[in-house]
Amino acid sequence: MPRPRSAPRSSDAVISNAEMARIFTEIADMLEILGEVVYKAVAYRRVADAVERYPDDVAARFRRGDPPKLPGAGEALTAKLAELAHTGRLEYHERLRTQVPDGLLEILRIPGIGPKTVRLISTELGIDSIEALRVAAEEGHLRVVKGLSERTEANVLDGIARLERRSTRMLIHDADALMAGLLDRLRDVAGVRRIEVAGSLRRRRATIGDLDLLAAVDDPTAVIAALDGLREVDRVVAAGTDKSSIILSDGPRVDLMVCPPEAWGTHLVHFTGSKDHNIALRGMALDRGWSLSEKGWKVIETGELLRDAEEADVYARLGLPWIPPELREGDGEIEAALADALPDLVTHTDVRGDTHTHSDWTDGVDSIETMARAARELGHEYIVLTDHSPSLGITRGLLPERVEEQRVEIARLNRDLSPFRVLHGTELEIRADASLDYPDELLSRFDVVIASIHTGRNQWGERLTRRALAAIENPHVDVLAHPSGRIVNRRDPLPLDWPRLFEAAARTGTALEINGSPRLDLEDSLARAAGRAGARLTLASDAHRTEELAQQRYAVDIARRAWLSADQLLDTRDADGLLGLLR
Repeated sequence: MPRPRSAPRSSDAVISNAEMARIFTEIADMLEILGEVVYKAVAYRRVADAVERYPDDVAARFRRGDPPKLPGAGEALTAKLAELAHTGRLEYHERLRTQVPDGLLEILRIPGIGPKTVRLISTELGIDSIEALRVAAEEGHLRVVKGLSERTEANVLDGIARLERRSTRMLIHDADALMAGLLDRLRDVAGVRRIEVAGSLRRRRATIGDLDLLAAVDDPTAVIAALDGLREVDRVVAAGTDKSSIILSDGPRVDLMVCPPEAWGTHLVHFTGSKDHNIALRGMALDRGWSLSEKGWKVIETGELLRDAEEADVYARLGLPWIPPELREGDGEIEAALADALPDLVTHTDVRGDTHTHSDWTDGVDSIETMARAARELGHEYIVLTDHSPSLGITRGLLPERVEEQRVEIARLNRDLSPFRVLHGTELEIRADASLDYPDELLSRFDVVIASIHTGRNQWGERLTRRALAAIENPHVDVLAHPSGRIVNRRDPLPLDWPRLFEAAARTGTALEINGSPRLDLEDSLARAAGRAGARLTLASDAHRTEELAQQRYAVDIARRAWLSADQLLDTRDADGLLGLLR
């Protein structure tokens, strides 16, 4: 039954990049369900991806009369983006929604179910909801449709169960912990020569869907049996001679691919790179007379198969240097490699300190001394202690007299822990009226001042932007902490005017933080844009207990995905170098 059209938004409606991308993706899904030609859906998906990854506010650019040039957005799709930007709605999208029942779009959320399958079960069986699909699968009705089978029914029921167990992608922190346990038990299996994570986890994306493992083996039997026999396995989806897929009891799927050691290089490249990265490599191979797959290089004229045991050899055959996994997203890395212009990415060993940590003086768990000693054990030369200012009441923020008491305690610890240093900082709240929590006279006495927005998040974008700019422009503020305010899978980012923030940060020397906690903020496309704008950045754990100091590694991952080098980051300097740069 057609649904009533929603009321039009006003011409000054705000629509985010994520919402614009969602609408274009939904259009692509509906076109496929309706049986339209494939290229139309592909075009909408390509533009949706470009909008979602664009570092500026796309709608704002259209409203200012300066629309961005987006890959795949021709005249027709650009006009639809403009309509969305100016009105907050799209008549074409709403017209399609009257033709596609809500339930069919809900079915698309089931892992492994695509638009073509949805169209098939809708036209052949009249299924229009997840519950109707569940009943059909349980009662064996799907197998009567040509192209579907008992296995389809099992996969549908498994996908529905997985959807119910987890509604979001796995945070990289959780994926790392889970994968570390699997690797520990598979690495020593007889016949395993090499084993490594692959896919989006190796590219260090913020969230992970399924987990991918690659093993170079003499005989795949033992390692596949070991994976399938783990106590955490809920169900074995498929077990073959070169691959096994399992579902773990806590939700995620794990795909283990195996290969002979002599083909490790091509397999690891294939199972690490994004679709766009791999398509570019295959195109370059075809230009040279080869067909490239995970199995190796097939010489088109003769059928001969060439293999590479190392990733570097795969790229070398194409005249390319080895490309770090974090960059393999099809976002300019091939062109940069051809031009010998790949960045010298920051590494974990470049980091010498941590610019954002907390103690039990406010909302932390451990004492300053405990945090300092733990950081020293990790190899740091210093930490910046940044306990909260008072207006963020839930954190028991420090009043000025407590700041002075803390200063005395830090001086004592620095005498005892030398040459390790605790730098005295604060996480300063940017109030709703854009004022700062401490007076300038007190701020001038801190070694490092980081400022952040925790409250008043429901303000409109321009006001939030002015609050962030007020901190950046203050001569005593050194760092804007977790600038977008997002928490992955839990809280959306603030609608800030990023180009203005990047320009101000570059001009004033105020650094922008990359936060390695589950905030993962700035995200990589924004961090890359900030670096291009000339802004300095900093890598922080935002640790509130000793165990969280290791979160800084995720800030490094983001920096690498953002194409950043060590000289663009504050934490790669020693304490004196850091203070000298800030002053």
